[in-house]
Amino acid sequence: MLLPAVDIQSGQAVQLVQGVAGSEKTFGDPLAAAQRWKNDGAEWLHLVDLDAAFGRGSNAQITTDITGRIGMHVELSGGIRDDESLKRALDAGARRVNIGTAALENPEWCEQIIAAYGDKIAIGLDVKGTRLAARGWTREGGDLHETIDRLNAAGCRRYVVTDVASDGMLTGPNFDLLADVCSRTDAAVIASGGVTTLADIARLRDMDGVEGAIVGTALYVGSMTLTDALAVARGANPEDL
Repeated sequence: MLLPAVDIQSGQAVQLVQGVAGSEKTFGDPLAAAQRWKNDGAEWLHLVDLDAAFGRGSNAQITTDITGRIGMHVELSGGIRDDESLKRALDAGARRVNIGTAALENPEWCEQIIAAYGDKIAIGLDVKGTRLAARGWTREGGDLHETIDRLNAAGCRRYVVTDVASDGMLTGPNFDLLADVCSRTDAAVIASGGVTTLADIARLRDMDGVEGAIVGTALYVGSMTLTDALAVARGANPEDL
């Protein structure tokens, strides 16, 4: 499963480097970006409200509009921390929501929604070393392994694992981190951060436990085309493309 990313900041599609505010490259209208990925054959979209994730604003109207209009499976992330924001995301038509900060700061609520909504809930594990990051990666969020154990016990079905150091760097995924997470859970794992080449996608495709990958910067700057990336995700040899 390949999920092209549309990250929204101040109403624009952007890509950050290691999640650092001010490092962004801007790519214009987020709906146009989403439509481009759909036209190239993507079935899923990873849609992020960065302002909500950082706690400095909201692009909820834009994300709701895109989710309702785009005709793709949408995994929505950013600022979903209570019943109201979760209901808004699901009512807009999101197939899945990615819970990050709330999984760390409000574990009881997180366990309740996992029980209530099942595979409509993914848990975002944003990792710096062996520690987790919260609030748009600006705060310490606890130990990775302890958090996985707790969420496994709660019945979590899917983790979105981001290596903060790799995100936006075009240096390749953190395969060791992904293998570590996969070894500790039977839940599906979606890789995020650093996906740069078709060979990266092929290696992720062949990893036990990795269900999919989020691709952002590499698509926006032309390191690969989404058409080729989707072909590799479905089994093609990168060297044949």
